[in-house]
Amino acid sequence: MATSIRLSRGGSKKRPYYKIVVANSRAPRDGKYLEQVGTYNPLLAKDDESRVRLVEDRVRYWLGVGAQPTDRVARMLDKAGIKERAATNNPQKGEPGAKAKERAEEKAEKAREAEEAAAAAAAAPAVEEAAPEAANEATPDSDAGDTPAETAGESTQEAAEG
Repeated sequence: MATSIRLSRGGSKKRPYYKIVVANSRAPRDGKYLEQVGTYNPLLAKDDESRVRLVEDRVRYWLGVGAQPTDRVARMLDKAGIKERAATNNPQKGEPGAKAKERAEEKAEKAREAEEAAAAAAAAPAVEEAAPEAANEATPDSDAGDTPAETAGESTQEAAEG
């Protein structure tokens, strides 16, 4: 029979309390168990001595006969110094998902396009401003620089006003 050392939940709603039990691996979580080897109260402070209580010699016995601890119980056993647990390494833990990466790329592309447009807009008025100044410098006399269209437009406005 495959046995595991795991947590069996007790307590009331929103007030969990766990028994650390040795049970058949196919039995339900809170079902029948072979032996209770400790308790775990997650509501107590992490540095409290009674947060995790283990019957160390019974835990060592069950580990000796092949009982496999669950990940959470293995952490508790490692902290108690009963069984070493290899550190896990997940290099992709903090990496965003594929869709989030796509959104970030789209946002960066839009920002890049906006910067290019702003740079183009900043460069374009400077060129346009330089051209009229050059035209005004070429014709210092204001009457000489008037085009026939401007004079025609002025005369139609005078006629409409008068």
